[in-house]
Amino acid sequence: MEIGSRLKNARSEHGLTQEQVAEELGVSRQSISNWENNRSYPDIVSVIKLSDLYSISLDELLKEDMKMIEHLDDATNEVKSRKWFSKLIEVGSFLVIWAVTAIAFRTGAAEGSNAMGYSILALYIVMPVSTLVISFFIGADRGWNRLRWLMPLFFGMALITTQMETFGIKWLSTLEIVTVSDFLSTFEPLYFIIGAAVSAIGIGIGTAVRLNKFKKRTG
Repeated sequence: MEIGSRLKNARSEHGLTQEQVAEELGVSRQSISNWENNRSYPDIVSVIKLSDLYSISLDELLKEDMKMIEHLDDATNEVKSRKWFSKLIEVGSFLVIWAVTAIAFRTGAAEGSNAMGYSILALYIVMPVSTLVISFFIGADRGWNRLRWLMPLFFGMALITTQMETFGIKWLSTLEIVTVSDFLSTFEPLYFIIGAAVSAIGIGIGTAVRLNKFKKRTG
């Protein structure tokens, strides 16, 4: 028996109309009709709600219906792909901003009288603000899960490389090989701490906003 027939039989046994089920699930009556006649399949969230509404286990509801199982598998893979795409967009946007600040020095656009002003703009305004904004979106994006709390390390390293590029180190611009002592002489841990802290704040705010929205939806 296909899932459509199971859903139709279960609805009839509970004495519910398609309109009532549609209202309970927050979908259209036409969607319920399509599901029961196997013209389309419900998504995983709707399947779980139907399982609860009809008091049927997911195993019994999906039993031997390979088309439905394949549909849910494809839907799950699509959701995973979207999550990874959103992560790439968020991190990629930040990397573009970071790259622009570095390119300005590599091409000489921030040399001479403009160098100090540009350095301050890049290090104390552009990068921290970008870190805060992107981190907010990371916190608000539930696809990151616990991985989001590792991102402050990434943003901390991004800010410290900006500091090394803008104040006193030439090897990033010239690609020259430098000694470990040369590298360490320009390494300022404070900037790593600042970048990581700003990121943690942004992620914390984004997470709080996301959880607050979730609480409002669930009542």
